[in-house]
Amino acid sequence: MGIVEGITEWLPISSTGHMILLEQIIKFNASEEFMSMFRVVIQLGAIMAVVVLFWGKLWPFGMKQGRVISKPSVWNLWFKVVAATIPVLIISPLDDWMEAHFYNYITVAAMLILYGVLFLVVESRRTAPHVTHLEQITYRDALIIGVWQMLAIIPGTSRSGATIVGGLLLGLSRACVAEFTFYLAIPVMAGASLLKVVKFVVGGSVMTGTEVAVLAVGCVVAFGMSLAAIRFLMDYVKRHNFTFFGIYRIALGLVVLAVAVVSAMV
Repeated sequence: MGIVEGITEWLPISSTGHMILLEQIIKFNASEEFMSMFRVVIQLGAIMAVVVLFWGKLWPFGMKQGRVISKPSVWNLWFKVVAATIPVLIISPLDDWMEAHFYNYITVAAMLILYGVLFLVVESRRTAPHVTHLEQITYRDALIIGVWQMLAIIPGTSRSGATIVGGLLLGLSRACVAEFTFYLAIPVMAGASLLKVVKFVVGGSVMTGTEVAVLAVGCVVAFGMSLAAIRFLMDYVKRHNFTFFGIYRIALGLVVLAVAVVSAMV
């Protein structure tokens, strides 16, 4: 699951869509409370990959002539990330309800196919981008991208997929929106992970030794795979568009539907 999380969290293909299929193949001897927490907390490994790869662009302090200096451009970037996070904070109380009611084959398949079609439509009507650098992203752009990110609360949507579609519609270049999407993940995924852990503990659940080991290994593997996935995507978007990912999402959605039909018949 660490491999799947590390790859699919950053590519706009829905980690949930892959997880729901993987859980049909690999049966974990763990409580449902642990699995609900595990699906989210494993993202911490993926977040660390972003921090490691983009540390120079994310750390707002530096050294000049032996003195610590502040980097206004980095602070400005973080303020825009915070602005884009506001819509997620507003809707976050519904997270558990959405998971309980919509974490199923039909919803996941529908979102996979819907955003797959959106990618194809957006790329077919694509014009020259007018935002090619992170510094050019306005607070309005950041907030609108945050609204798109908010839609990822629906299972199968893909957080990166939703934000990339939103960014492309706003006129951001593929490389620019992909990088901004990575940064948005840090507060959102870290906050979601912390919230899941708190709910797990407050609910009276306790992890077994095996579950602790599974979580630790999953995070480490997700970190390693995320390093490769992020590098791949940043290199890919310099030479290609997102059409392939749109087709892949539609195909995966049809597979999820097929599995749903087979499961219902068994």
